[in-house]
Amino acid sequence: MAVLQEFKCPNCDGAIEFDAQQQKMKCPYCSAEFETEALQAYQNELAAIPQENMQWDTAAGSDWQPGETEGLRVYTCNTCGGEIVADETTGASECPFCGNPVIMTGQFAGALKPDLVIPFKVDKKAAIAKLQEHYKGKLLLPKVFKDQNHIKEVKGLYVPVWLFDTDADAHVRYKATRTRTWSDSQYRYTETSYFSVTRAGGIGFENVPVDGSTKMDDTLMESIEPFNIGEAVDFHTAYLSGFLADKYDVDAQASIGRANERIKKSTEDAFAATVQGYTSVVPVSSTINLQNGRARYALYPVWILNTQWNGQKFTFGINGQTGKIAGDLPMDKGKFWTWLAGVAAAATAASFALSYLFWLL
Repeated sequence: MAVLQEFKCPNCDGAIEFDAQQQKMKCPYCSAEFETEALQAYQNELAAIPQENMQWDTAAGSDWQPGETEGLRVYTCNTCGGEIVADETTGASECPFCGNPVIMTGQFAGALKPDLVIPFKVDKKAAIAKLQEHYKGKLLLPKVFKDQNHIKEVKGLYVPVWLFDTDADAHVRYKATRTRTWSDSQYRYTETSYFSVTRAGGIGFENVPVDGSTKMDDTLMESIEPFNIGEAVDFHTAYLSGFLADKYDVDAQASIGRANERIKKSTEDAFAATVQGYTSVVPVSSTINLQNGRARYALYPVWILNTQWNGQKFTFGINGQTGKIAGDLPMDKGKFWTWLAGVAAAATAASFALSYLFWLL
């Protein structure tokens, strides 16, 4: 028994029918007309698109060798549960994530050894200067943010990051229109042509970073990117001296979703930039297949400062390699109303002076 093939309209995805009078395929929903051969070729092209596959080899990091962890200690925060690692010469009295006291729980154990580390290039003095510059000129900022003793509490922290490398083969389809307008002595005409546009090809990705800590906000980490992975070196515990290191609690396998999200968006943006010359372009579908995907474990340098104000936590991050800073700033409402009253008083005085001047004239 033969199975009738159902055609979908390339314009609106409605079920399309054969118009005996026009001898063409016609959509009853948008009235678009197509030659049968052209529609069949379009359907064959859609059927040939491979299924999406975004799988990874996530065997990142390595096992610690005997003796490597002897000089490391783990500190656990009683409040937020964060775990940080430091060498035995580095004291940790406050949690870098919430500012509350931490206790030392003993010898470091478990987890994987990082493959790479980007050493700090921005020292604490430079990080404090970056914060002061960030606060400069913000008149409505609460006083606690500008307090010198508070700013000096900024801490150097190595953040665990999974780095993903892959080759992506993509197939992206768009609906596009091209509009032409003209007029005569009586009417104005608009002709709209519809196109199905396809882009296919490959693109390579190296070192796509995904934050491996739930304590570090992903948006904050991505806001202080990029980090220059070209300056990364093989990990050695000596780089932890004087700094803290966050202990990852999101492994490489659990980070795949975020890596795929970043790769998919970057691929779609790159392909969309090649679709030009149309009045409008709307993406319809994208299929991405990954090959040779692998992950590595690295530590990124970040200066971090947490501030509590009016029951809210405000976190600032400074790229420990480039000095780029990110973080939200609150507004002191008391200062705002004082400032507003001053502006209103100045405006009233100016208005009175102007009125008096007109009266004299």
